[in-house]
Amino acid sequence: MGQDTLNSALNPVFNNNKSQNPTIFKDNRGAFFESYNKRALEDYLGMSIDFVQDNHSISSKGVLRGLHFQTGPAAQSKLVRVTRGEVIDVVVDIRKESSSFGKYLKIRLSELNKKMLFIPKGLAHGFLAVDDNTVFVYKCDQYYNKESEGGIIYDDPDLGIDWEFPKDQLILSEKDKVLPLYQNLRL
Repeated sequence: MGQDTLNSALNPVFNNNKSQNPTIFKDNRGAFFESYNKRALEDYLGMSIDFVQDNHSISSKGVLRGLHFQTGPAAQSKLVRVTRGEVIDVVVDIRKESSSFGKYLKIRLSELNKKMLFIPKGLAHGFLAVDDNTVFVYKCDQYYNKESEGGIIYDDPDLGIDWEFPKDQLILSEKDKVLPLYQNLRL
């Protein structure tokens, strides 16, 4: 298990797990950038994607959400970004056939760096809000389905994710506090 570093291009260990920085146009009036362009994203990914749902999450500093995933026909690919504040974003490869199975990737997404991260189906996902009133926005290519949801406990000892935040100051939902260990996943 362990971490793989993500740079601005595809990390070859995590197939189709990409981050992208938009082109920002600035002048005396302010700034402009495209936050989503279907054709550009599909060209970048080399695959077709149809998003069906947009979600917004607003979190206080120290809120940790995840690690979550959906299985079967309801498995989701996501395009995630932050419009206010900053998060530490983590994805864990839970695809048994993958060469990166059991490894995780960590990246900072913020309103300042404007990075977007594409997360393919078969990866567990979670994030930690670094700032108060952090706004995390994401597109999904499948609708949420409660019956297919799963998760991994954020402090799983086999994964060893360093969330870079004092554990006693984390804010978690009751559901996220009792998620199973990675080794106990039934995929």
